[in-house]
Amino acid sequence: MKTDPAAAELLDLNTTELLALFTTLPAPSIEEMNGEYAARLLAQPNAFASVTGHAAVSNPFARWLCKGFRPVDGRTGRGYNTFRQFGRVRRRYAMHTLIAPSRYDGRPAYTLVYRAYGSVCGAINMVDEVRRAAPGVYLGIGTWGFTERQRRIPLPFLLTGPVGPYRGDVGTARRGFTPGPRELPGRRETGP
Repeated sequence: MKTDPAAAELLDLNTTELLALFTTLPAPSIEEMNGEYAARLLAQPNAFASVTGHAAVSNPFARWLCKGFRPVDGRTGRGYNTFRQFGRVRRRYAMHTLIAPSRYDGRPAYTLVYRAYGSVCGAINMVDEVRRAAPGVYLGIGTWGFTERQRRIPLPFLLTGPVGPYRGDVGTARRGFTPGPRELPGRRETGP
């Protein structure tokens, strides 16, 4: 399968270069992110992130395939991750999506908040930010952790597509959940 030139460029960059590029890119709209997008990790910032990231998504028993998204309204959406497990595609790790200020530069990013739903990803405070690198090519920066410092470590990934339709909602919403500074620190960092 031929790799898009914009995607191939991202595969050649280190984490510092990916984060620098990320700060120059525009956010896709809620409406644009509709369907499933093939996913893969990019260069990770350190050996620990590389080992844990690849263990989580390249596990031969549950290989990460894609992220799926759908708009709910003009301001928010929903999503999930898919994994191939024992020959079947399984949807896991539901997320709430919205356009929010990036934790890295305060500019808009398509933001995936996992704490909105009950899952391991929500329990570890995972938040992903996505920006468009080219038509159908998206640079994502994931974060997770229990401290603000941990949640600032950029974990880059690539999305391409859409490669298929959204398969349907999964997950149990946390009753009364509203994203706050832990999930959206860019809101408090942008100001006069």
